[in-house]
Amino acid sequence: MLLKESKNISRLRRHTRVRKKIQGTAQRPRLNVYRSLNHIYVQVIDDAAGETLVSASTLDPALKGAIKGGGSIEGARAVGELAAKKCLEKGIENVVFDRGGYLYHGRVKALAEGAREAGLKF
Repeated sequence: MLLKESKNISRLRRHTRVRKKIQGTAQRPRLNVYRSLNHIYVQVIDDAAGETLVSASTLDPALKGAIKGGGSIEGARAVGELAAKKCLEKGIENVVFDRGGYLYHGRVKALAEGAREAGLKF
């Protein structure tokens, strides 16, 4: 129990350290990643206005039958592609990637690569 708490606390410390430098604007909003054991979530946030512009996750109805499991690399890639598609529909091409304190590896990396392949620039 203590090990899981310390892992999350260190992730939150990394996240606050990164957030000191990264800010989402209207021209370049912040693409924020949150991952749980079973799912992965993405939000595109304009920090200046304090609003979420786009959101996507493995729970999204558009991905209902397309992915086998929500906690997989394939699911993360599909969520990245879906988020990029929604962003491009709203006219958002450039974003700032906020990995949320997670290491850039595995599902977080797959999500970023999926978003880049679908047309987002970061």
